[in-house]
Amino acid sequence: MILARVEGSIVATKKNQKMTGSKFLLVRPLVVDTPDATSFREGQSTLVATDALGAGEGDIVLVVQGSSARLAMDNKDTPVDAVVIGIVDSVDIGKRILYSARG
Repeated sequence: MILARVEGSIVATKKNQKMTGSKFLLVRPLVVDTPDATSFREGQSTLVATDALGAGEGDIVLVVQGSSARLAMDNKDTPVDAVVIGIVDSVDIGKRILYSARG
């Protein structure tokens, strides 16, 4: 699984028929690699992920890729490589709260 922040949304009026009704999000992976694990570092790249949970810009989400992404969809024949499978409420490392949806 990948921890990522939603950067925005993507609109594609022409797409594979199996993707009709799908919402696409632009997400940027987050890394915790500081020596004291006190903050996120944004990844260099972005992903396009399908979302059925209603995540929005700024949300921290859990994303799966590859065969796990296809299994997460209702139709296993859907051509997806990344799917949002969770909207994160909080991230705790030890006694440190790195993220809380409540502010």
